[in-house]
Amino acid sequence: MEFIWPIMLILLVLVPLFVVVYIVLQRKRRRFAGSQNNQGFLSQSNRRGPGARRHVPPAIFLAGLTILIFSLARPQTVVSLPKVQGTIILAFDVSGSMAADDLKPTRMDAAKAAAREFIQRQPSGIQIGIVAFSDAGFAVQGPTNDLDAINAAIDRLAPEHGTSLARGIEASLGAIAAVGARPPLVYSNLTPAPTATPTPVPSGVHLPADIILLTDGENNENPDPMTAATDAVNRGVRIYTVGIGSPTGTTVKINGFSLHTQLYEASLQQIAQATGGTYYNAQSTKELISIYEALNPTLVVKPEKLEVTSLFAGLSIVVFLLGGVFSMLWFSRFP
Repeated sequence: MEFIWPIMLILLVLVPLFVVVYIVLQRKRRRFAGSQNNQGFLSQSNRRGPGARRHVPPAIFLAGLTILIFSLARPQTVVSLPKVQGTIILAFDVSGSMAADDLKPTRMDAAKAAAREFIQRQPSGIQIGIVAFSDAGFAVQGPTNDLDAINAAIDRLAPEHGTSLARGIEASLGAIAAVGARPPLVYSNLTPAPTATPTPVPSGVHLPADIILLTDGENNENPDPMTAATDAVNRGVRIYTVGIGSPTGTTVKINGFSLHTQLYEASLQQIAQATGGTYYNAQSTKELISIYEALNPTLVVKPEKLEVTSLFAGLSIVVFLLGGVFSMLWFSRFP
């Protein structure tokens, strides 16, 4: 147990001081009672005192005082509290094929609308980041609890260029890593100490951090997305892939050219399976919203320091009341 104001524990010296004062007063009382007895002032019935019971209420009051002093020092202890918390990265495919209208009004608009509903239902302990990727990947909004900033980042997304799933995964992992990043180091001419190579953690470890990859699955840019998925496995990050569009596909015009685009599920299934996530097929806006409802954050048990001042203060009141009750029942007075 730790204390926020440990200086208040100095007041504990009052406890033995009160004990000494009480003992001195009891000795004076016995001497006075003895002198009265010798002079014949006390009757036989009055000579029978309460015995050891007289010391019980003062002892209880002293215990209450001790507990109260502990509460003044503001004690805190480490407790394991269940919390819904973690980091979720919404990685949006913003390639030109996301302008297709096999999801109404377009794949991109349907994904953005469902994402807004998903964000509104998340508890405050969840930090949400937005990543956009096409032929490159970049963080549009770092993980945050600010709903206005998240929604504004989603509004800025628009279809463009080709598709590299790997870049989207890499950018998402970078956004997750930035949450616990250390501050930049000041330049020094000292030789840095070597650091151990991190050991990969098993697939699907509850960090907790997840990536929701929203894409039609068309990958026409390097590098290999499975390489990036392996990196996610090594970091214990799950990837939930959401296939947007229909397997039959549709034709979309990009920069004056007609391009047939369709949903490629195989690669998305492989990425999800490799990382311990799940693949979801969204062939309509309604299905996409239901998919978001199934993506619930993980309930974790995290040790945290909790101030227990009120607990000690309440216990001291109970002890004081208990001492008062005994004193009133036995002696019809407070000690």
